[in-house]
Amino acid sequence: MKIDLTETTASKINKALVQGRRAVGTPAVGMVLTLVIVTDEENAYDALKAANDASREHPSRTLVVIKRVSRTPRDRAKARLDAEVRVGADAVTGETVVLRLYGEAIDHAQSVVLPLLLPDAPVVVWWAVNAPLDPAKDPLGSLAQRRVTDAYSAEQPIRELTARAETYTPGDTDLSWTRITPWRSMVAAALDQVPCKVTSAEVEGEEFNPSCELLGMWLASRLNVPVTRTVSAGPGLTAVRLETSCGPIVLDRPDGSLATLSMRGQPDRAVALKRRETAELLAEELRRLDPDDTFAAALKYGVDRLGDAGPKADAEAGSAPGDDAGSAPAKPAPAKKAPAKKAAAK
Repeated sequence: MKIDLTETTASKINKALVQGRRAVGTPAVGMVLTLVIVTDEENAYDALKAANDASREHPSRTLVVIKRVSRTPRDRAKARLDAEVRVGADAVTGETVVLRLYGEAIDHAQSVVLPLLLPDAPVVVWWAVNAPLDPAKDPLGSLAQRRVTDAYSAEQPIRELTARAETYTPGDTDLSWTRITPWRSMVAAALDQVPCKVTSAEVEGEEFNPSCELLGMWLASRLNVPVTRTVSAGPGLTAVRLETSCGPIVLDRPDGSLATLSMRGQPDRAVALKRRETAELLAEELRRLDPDDTFAAALKYGVDRLGDAGPKADAEAGSAPGDDAGSAPAKPAPAKKAPAKKAAAK
C-alpha cells in the first residue's frame, strides 16, 4: 500500500503510517530498528532496493531522506516536505517513508526525521553517497547509534579514509570494511593452520579501491609486519600473499568469484569469495550495533602512511591542491610497490 503526501508534516506522516498498518491488517509494530538512508534522487532507487532486501533479515522502519535542489532564490527560501508512505508488500517486511525535502527544510532534516523514529529502538544512518566528513557531528548522524558510510562511492576514496580516521567516533563504520570480511576470515583461518611467524604481507587489488587499503592496514596492525600494496586490473581485491617462516600463504581471486588458497605442504583449495551486493553488506552491518574496535584500529593505524600505500594515494593527494581537508602535501608518485612503514613504538 502506498500513500502520497504533498506539502505535509511529520504528524501527518505518522497518521498515514497508522492508517496504512490498519488497512493492510497489521496494526502491531514489530520492527527492530530505524534505518535512515541519506541519498540523492539518482541513487535513491538502488539504496532503497538494498534496504528492502536487508529488511528481510532486519525488519525496520526505513526513512529515505532525499534533499532536492531548488533552482531559484524564492524556492530555496520556501520550506516544503513531500512524502511517500509504503506499508505491507510495498515495504517488504517493515515500513518505508520516502521524504523529499525542498528549500530551507534541507538544512533541518533532523527535525523532520526525529518525530518519525521508532521509540526505544536503535537508529542506524546510512549515507549511500556524499557522506559528511564527520558523520558523528552531522545533525542526522547525531541521532544514530551506528553510522554507515561508503568510501568506495567517494570521488577520492583514499582521502576519504584519511578523513574518516581523523574524525572517527565509536559507532562509525564503512561498507569498504564490510566488503573484506570474507577475506579477513579466510586469512585468519589459514594462519590458524600453520604455527609459523609471518614476516611480510602483500595486498593486490584495483586502483582507487579503499577495501585494499583497509585490508593492508588490518594486516599491518594485527601482525606488526611490513605490508606492500600492489595494483592489479581487478575486479576489486585480487590477492593476498603472506611470507611466513614455513613458506608463502597465497589467497588468489583473479575473477571476483572463486579464489584459490595455496599453502606449502598442502594441496591448493578452491574458496568461494564472490563479490557481495550492497544488500548483503548492509545486512551484515545491521547485525551488530556496538562499536567496531577492529575497524577503528585498522583505520587509525594506516592513516599516517596512506601516501605510501600505492600510486593512487599520491595521485589523489596532488589532484586537488585547493582541498586541504584531511590531506597531506603532494609527493612524487612512488613505484607500484611501496612497503608500508612499521608503526612507531607506543
